[in-house]
Amino acid sequence: MDETDQKLVAALRRNARATVSQLASQLGLSRATIRSRMERLMADGEILGFTVVLKSDAADMPVRGLTLIEIEGKGNERIISRLRGFAEIQAIHSTNGRWDLIVEFGTDTLADLDQVLRQIRLIDGINTSETSLYLATHRSNKTTRFSDLPSFTHTE
Repeated sequence: MDETDQKLVAALRRNARATVSQLASQLGLSRATIRSRMERLMADGEILGFTVVLKSDAADMPVRGLTLIEIEGKGNERIISRLRGFAEIQAIHSTNGRWDLIVEFGTDTLADLDQVLRQIRLIDGINTSETSLYLATHRSNKTTRFSDLPSFTHTE
């Protein structure tokens, strides 16, 4: 991606619903240039999709965040298997550095979260954990990939 592509992507991140004409005006480029660059970025897999974040996405599970987990010894697979059994856990990521796992969660209440965290901390092999709550979501990368859509066109 060159500097123009990066400016186009930044403009789309600010407003993915902007028309080709609006983007062309904003970036000082022709509509044809904007259209061809967007098509190339999508074809190359640089842009995977566009998304809409709804208020209800946050309301479904109003207490959301992540827990960083340090595992004692070599129990990663066993612990991941146990964590998969929690309905409140939305994603489990292995990582490097101080923490071995990052767990994304969502619950209805802080009391529910407290209960889940107590259960997680009781899993044999979890050495320590640290939890952070999401206070607000300003941008989400949850997208529908173009391959999942029947057809896609960016219209004006």
